[in-house]
Amino acid sequence: MPFTLPLKAKAPDFSLKGTDGKIYTLLSFADASVLVIFFTCNHCPYVLASDETTRKTALKYKDKGVAFVAINSNTPDLYEEDSFKHMVEKMNQNKFPWVYLVDETQDIARAYGALRTPHFYVFDAKRHLVYCGRAVEDPMHPEQSSRNDLDEALKEIVNGKPVHIPLTNPIGCSVKWKGHDAHWMPEDACDIYR
Repeated sequence: MPFTLPLKAKAPDFSLKGTDGKIYTLLSFADASVLVIFFTCNHCPYVLASDETTRKTALKYKDKGVAFVAINSNTPDLYEEDSFKHMVEKMNQNKFPWVYLVDETQDIARAYGALRTPHFYVFDAKRHLVYCGRAVEDPMHPEQSSRNDLDEALKEIVNGKPVHIPLTNPIGCSVKWKGHDAHWMPEDACDIYR
């Protein structure tokens, strides 16, 4: 099995604390007909440059049954900015339209096979994976991107159509794993995209 969750796989469950102090699981989002889970962080320049584009996409589909869930799995050992304290500060400052969860053990990042920040996973009503990869093709310069693959996928899903490009290569910083340097990735991490 590849490191990254394959298409059609069921969403792995989780029990993670949000910046609001509440504990969230998959059942917390049972009312959503589509669930977008994305791995992100506080320090990555790709995330910082594309956060507002992600906000626009989340707001665009909020009233169409699509819920967004952000997960930070980065160890703060490498970047202190990725600590839970700074996650709370970021949400208080930006008031993003999603919950922001901390994956302190990194078990959820492993279960999903998160490669980058940001890395998006889209699940249908039965929580099967129907899209995995990037949002925009150039998250460092989203205004210059010719397409938004996440937006295209969501547009098709909410209109009852199959996703015609279900897999794209996530673009961003590597997930910061405990006990490794800032650029380490598992050997088979990108097998699904080859």
